[in-house]
Amino acid sequence: MKRIFLFLAILVFSGTVCADGKMPEPKVVKINERVYVLLGPLGQPSAHNQGYMVNSTVIVGDQGVILVDSGGTDEVGRQIDRTIARITPKPVTHVINTHHHGDHTLGNVAFKGAEILSSEQCKVLVEKTGMDWVRIMESMIGHKLPNTRPVPASLTFAEDTRAERNLQGVRLVLWVPHGSHTPGDMMVYLPDDKILIGGDILVNTIIPNMRDANIHNWIGALAKVQDFDAAAIVPGHGPLMTMPDVVRLQRIMTDFYAGVEAGYKKGLTDSEIRGALNLDGWKGLKEYETTMGGNISRAYLEVEVANF
Repeated sequence: MKRIFLFLAILVFSGTVCADGKMPEPKVVKINERVYVLLGPLGQPSAHNQGYMVNSTVIVGDQGVILVDSGGTDEVGRQIDRTIARITPKPVTHVINTHHHGDHTLGNVAFKGAEILSSEQCKVLVEKTGMDWVRIMESMIGHKLPNTRPVPASLTFAEDTRAERNLQGVRLVLWVPHGSHTPGDMMVYLPDDKILIGGDILVNTIIPNMRDANIHNWIGALAKVQDFDAAAIVPGHGPLMTMPDVVRLQRIMTDFYAGVEAGYKKGLTDSEIRGALNLDGWKGLKEYETTMGGNISRAYLEVEVANF
């Protein structure tokens, strides 16, 4: 519970949210005739944004819609569903969760009858921590969520696999890398559209959150992302990305991890490493002041275990 709260407490993005407490509208970006990205508002869960602070992807198939990431409450899920209805009259028949964090999964409950897909470990973590996320979201947005409950996946995929599925006439590759941002990440690739949907393994213009991460695996996953032929890349938070953005993210994360490891091997504490580490590549990203210290501590613990 404390670990989840720490995650949400630092998951802060600067930007404009509704001042009157009404549910914000996403920014709809049309990539092609069947793929739309709903760029969620920026800001941590609050009374102003009502817990809406995530990107979702809408894939319009033959008879129904495939939704990637459903939002952080049943109310957010319904807002996403209303937005989808303005794009297409087709119902949401499938929801894919990129990882277990509540801002990406608690909206599942709004899509009754839809098949939920995730990695195996994501399902386990939704079942284990889902109600904790509901209580945290309630405390942060300032009201009860009696209709919000965790809905885990009914179809799951094992770690370190790539599975090709045809859903609603759309060819998808579901890639479950070794746990990176979380132990149960999954990415979605549309080979016919050349679109990669990355969840929070990919974030843009903001500091990536490493509280639940295996940073070494994450760096490896970012290297493999570069093998995809992707003309459009959807991050979990922030604006759309290009492959050069991915390359830059991998480079600064590699340098960051190597710097922490070098300090550890010199006998420095994590506090001493903070003063010695070159963080120039991170300072232009949003939430540097609130997030980078925790990321250094997380990397130090990982390096300590790896070198035990």
